[in-house]
Amino acid sequence: MSSLRPPREDPPVLEEWYRRHLGPDIHDISSSGVHPYTFAEIRELCGIPAEDLDAVVMDDSVSQGGAGIRQAIADRYAGGDADRVLVTHGSSEAIALTLGTLLRAGDRVVVQQGIYHSLGHYPRAAGCDVAELPAAAVRDGEIDADVLEGLVTPGTAAVVVNFPHNPSGVTLSPQGLKALTERTTAAGATLVWDAATAEIAHRWDVLPDPAATRGDTISYGTFSKTFGLPGLRVGWAIAPPDIVPAVFPLRDRTTLFLSPLVELIAERAMCHADVLIGRRAAEARRNLAHLTEWMAEHEDLVRWTPPEGGVCALPVFRELERASDGSAAVERFCLELLSRHRTLLVPGTAFSTPHGARLGFGGPEEGFRAGLAGLSEFLRTRGAGR
Repeated sequence: MSSLRPPREDPPVLEEWYRRHLGPDIHDISSSGVHPYTFAEIRELCGIPAEDLDAVVMDDSVSQGGAGIRQAIADRYAGGDADRVLVTHGSSEAIALTLGTLLRAGDRVVVQQGIYHSLGHYPRAAGCDVAELPAAAVRDGEIDADVLEGLVTPGTAAVVVNFPHNPSGVTLSPQGLKALTERTTAAGATLVWDAATAEIAHRWDVLPDPAATRGDTISYGTFSKTFGLPGLRVGWAIAPPDIVPAVFPLRDRTTLFLSPLVELIAERAMCHADVLIGRRAAEARRNLAHLTEWMAEHEDLVRWTPPEGGVCALPVFRELERASDGSAAVERFCLELLSRHRTLLVPGTAFSTPHGARLGFGGPEEGFRAGLAGLSEFLRTRGAGR
């Protein structure tokens, strides 16, 4: 019998939760993205005739991404500079390639609390000295100045943030972004900016990608969240030109490059981003208006901070705040909701928030309202039982 054994490492709570519990005929009100388009819809909205698909030569692409898709991303997010664009298998690969290549043991890295698991994993796996930016330090569009100054000190290698934040929906104002970039520059730190849901804003205008004009920033984007194309599995990084080729040795030993067929679809989708994002953003805003009314009707059972961007929120359930076993209680809560009402939330244990759950409002309106109705009945029944 072989002596080889797989390592005993627990998977991220978020991904394991979906593997186990997301299935057909479920009201999914947990997602951090808008609901997906069909391929027929994409072909129509983006003008992709069958002849263009038939003309694709199923050859290798290139390590940085095909010229067409890189230029389309650069024109929208990087001031037209395609040399700073790296196209990847989702933003997860962009995160893995850049952080996995650049970070070293002992580097001081500031990581935002409750951030997407990959963004925190790689600094810790590299043996970095990780300091956490508390969620409570981000208020009214700005990071508390004293907290920011105390965390982002000279010698800090990187500051890793996600705005609008997944799952809370908290984001920065233009002034808040300016203060953050000025502080990272003063400290000599690289700003690592995850902009997965940046193009759907509720309180302030959509923030510009700081990597578009700054040479000391790495930003990530994806077709999975606001474009409605999670199954396309295409993301990107915008980074200084010297960083892009630095990831090639790691990529050469893993995924190599994308399919030219996928790149064609991604290029056309990027060229029609306003149409794709606009439709889904309008639907998400209607859902958010309904959610706001729902929250007011249930304030005795749940509290929340209205999201300032993106398509998810992090409500806190009052009964769970009273539970002595917070982490276990929230997972039981979500499992009971799923069992009784076929309604899916993600427990806050995936985001270091034991009393709440991620609630997404980017889905189809009818399904979203049905999911909220199930959650309402569940909460009222439990409240009456207590």
